[in-house]
Amino acid sequence: MEIIRAKTAGFCFGVDRAVKLTYDLLAQGRKVATLGPLIHNAQVVADLEAKGAVTCPDIDAVPDGYEVIIRSHGVPRSVYDKISTRSLAYHDATCPFVAKIHKIAMEADKNGALLLVAGDADHPEVQGIVGHTSGPVQVFANPEELQKLLPTLLQQESIYVVAQTTFRVESWENCKAFLKKECTKARIFDTICNATWARQQEAEDLSQKCDHMVVIGGHHSSNTQKLLQVAARHTKAINVETADELDPAWLAGAARVGVTAGASTPSSIIEEVLNSMSEEIRDDMSFEEMLKATEANANVYTGKIVKAKVISVSPTECIVGVDGSKHTGIVPLREMSHDPNAKMEDLVKEGDELDLVVVKTNDQEGVDTLSRVRFEAQKGMKDVSEAAENGTVMEGDVMEANKGGVVVNVKGVRVFVPRSQATMRRDEDYTKLVGQHVQLVITECAGRKIVGSINKVTAEANKAKREEFWANVEVGKQYKGVVKSLTSYGAFVDVGGVDGLCHISELSWNNIKHPSEVVKVGDEIEVYVKSYDPENQKVSLGYKKEEDNPWVKLENEVPVGTEFTAPVVSITKFGAFVRIMPGIDGLVHISEISNERVNKVSDVLKVGDEVRVKLTAVDFDRKRISLSMKACLDENGEDAE
Repeated sequence: MEIIRAKTAGFCFGVDRAVKLTYDLLAQGRKVATLGPLIHNAQVVADLEAKGAVTCPDIDAVPDGYEVIIRSHGVPRSVYDKISTRSLAYHDATCPFVAKIHKIAMEADKNGALLLVAGDADHPEVQGIVGHTSGPVQVFANPEELQKLLPTLLQQESIYVVAQTTFRVESWENCKAFLKKECTKARIFDTICNATWARQQEAEDLSQKCDHMVVIGGHHSSNTQKLLQVAARHTKAINVETADELDPAWLAGAARVGVTAGASTPSSIIEEVLNSMSEEIRDDMSFEEMLKATEANANVYTGKIVKAKVISVSPTECIVGVDGSKHTGIVPLREMSHDPNAKMEDLVKEGDELDLVVVKTNDQEGVDTLSRVRFEAQKGMKDVSEAAENGTVMEGDVMEANKGGVVVNVKGVRVFVPRSQATMRRDEDYTKLVGQHVQLVITECAGRKIVGSINKVTAEANKAKREEFWANVEVGKQYKGVVKSLTSYGAFVDVGGVDGLCHISELSWNNIKHPSEVVKVGDEIEVYVKSYDPENQKVSLGYKKEEDNPWVKLENEVPVGTEFTAPVVSITKFGAFVRIMPGIDGLVHISEISNERVNKVSDVLKVGDEVRVKLTAVDFDRKRISLSMKACLDENGEDAE
């Protein structure tokens, strides 16, 4: 069976933006409330709620102290008014394509025009659009409903026409053609988002090439159901939310199956469905059952375990003689080892006896394709299955990464670890796990579907580290930590299972605009504890060292009265600032520039000029320094030196 995955499947820009924002806020320990389910995907919503997010039907239901997230669907203007009335903090994740329609609705209101909306009147996006005008509005779901509105439309002086961003493209084109012919006063705005256009077009094309179509996404997701409708016009199509809903019997006999997904479907679920469909090894028999079948049946068939002897070895494959078969056996290099750098001559030699699995037979050509990696996988399945039941921690090598997560080779078994289970933090680069030896637990082992979690093992290890940290922490204690993430206000550093915040002001004695000017994610740095709160599990860290304090250096090395040459770094109406040393600037007041009267500083100085100055006063408490150029001049205005 050939499986073709749509290139456009999965999160659209607006949904991805909203989900990332919410996860980031939760990771910062913020109290978050979403107005309605953040997206039409029960698994993502459940995960967010497990991490502390609260789903509220309206503003009145938002608990005090929570920050509101406006989802990508957008909301009516009245919601913003209610947020303001309650003085709630909020984060607007309205999709930019939806926000554009809101502006059109407001323009229609301003011009006294009828707003005509193509979409589902009960959908939150449409309700949000309608809520941005106080003028007349008509919503229609298809060309037939639009035609019924024609008498009303012909009575209007001005009409603005928009479409829900996920409206069915073909239906929208028919509606536009009707309006252009029958209602010339209508101003039509193409507001179906680019992702929807591309997604529906690809589903249309793919469904005409395939025997079946699998559409992954929420059963209540508008855009997912429209994809299902598009696909069902040309071939058999089903909608599944997760891999568990996929019935293998439904795919029986299909030579080519297309797979697409709605805009609210995370890549991890797409990968799980694809993995469930793609498994080629027979999984209806245990390893022991296959061995018995081998002894009882001399015929060679796909999935059978056979014994073979190596006849010859080449760089790309080895030829084997298979017991009980007159066919020539071939083992490609990729079926001998998962290691992309492996060489066949290092793996086997002539005369070696191997246990292999038959991948494919070709009676016409008299050739059997065989695999050792699949034999090892069958052999390892017993251990993997037991580990899933017992919760045993297993080890494996991360072989590859994809949009949904990583694949780990555990005793020859390909175990899929979703992105959310690969690392402890959502913003960590999980692709860096490729090539690493990791520990994991098997969370699911059902037929073709084998799923694991790395971060559950990491979490247990971190728990022990956290307990040790809180038992021994004290102010001033130094730690070697690893920078885990950066924000505009500082860096979060792992100091032993606990993430402490090193505020931007604690990273450098110089004024910096962003922590990335000093550190980057993955850096190992020495920090010390400035304060800690065991009850709320918060730690404040310091990084800059007192001996590097430029004000201390100034006090020790540059006494009042010292003359030196330094660059002008900025010009103001009342004087010029001169860089004394990194992190410290002093002011030359306009009256201290020259013996002669200076009316305009920029007439005498410019940024970059090297000037001779004298340190005349320092206020260490207020961090203010006074300099004089005039004090370095003799009575003739020449440099006294």
